[in-house]
This record gives sequence, C-alpha cells and structure tokens, in this order.
Amino acid sequence: MARSKQNVQLRRVYDEPADQDGARVLVDRIWPRGMSKAKAQLDEWCKDIAPSTTLRKWYAHDPAKFEEFRRRYRAELDEPERAEALQHLRALAKHRRLTLLTGTKHPDISEAAVLVDVLSS
Repeated sequence: MARSKQNVQLRRVYDEPADQDGARVLVDRIWPRGMSKAKAQLDEWCKDIAPSTTLRKWYAHDPAKFEEFRRRYRAELDEPERAEALQHLRALAKHRRLTLLTGTKHPDISEAAVLVDVLSS
C-alpha cells in the first residue's frame, strides 16, 4: 500500500522495495520487528524525526486518536532536533523521490502519513 504526494510517498518497510522508491528512509524510532537491515534496503534510518515516546505510547495507533495525534506530532516537529531532521528530509525530497518507511500495520494513521502531508505542503 503506497500513499503518494508529489515526490514523497509512504510505504511499509515490510513491502518489497521498488525501483521507483528513490531514497528509502525509515522514520520509526524503534526498529521494525523481524526485519533485517539487509532486507529493509534503507538509505537511512531517521530516528530523530519520530514522535516522542510519550506521544507514541499515548497514541498507540488508535484510529480515534489520530487527529489529535496529528496535531500533537506536528507541534513536536517544531522542536529543534525534529525540525533539523525534517529539513534533512525536505532536502532529500527536493532532489529525488523520497519513500518514508514505517513498520506499522496501519501506515495511513502513522507518523509517516503526517510527514508525507508536511513534506508535500
């Protein structure tokens, strides 16, 4: 399941890599269960962009909390470490396709989905 906006797309890290992925960047703080680094075929693991542990645990991928999660996570993206990571992702997307990867079963309600929106606006 790929979600795409312009030069940034969202995919699960468990999906087979595709030729059109461009730069493949994992945006989860925690390494995906059962995934080897070789199989992931990442260009980068950008842990600094991930939501805080407090926010991640509060959210717990509950669809009913997604809009509030989105609001809180966007606020966290203004914090210096995350803002720097976001600028880095913007720079990657400027020059070629950027595929944001997540290990979640529901990527459309993940931090990666929020990042696709942020990077595509």
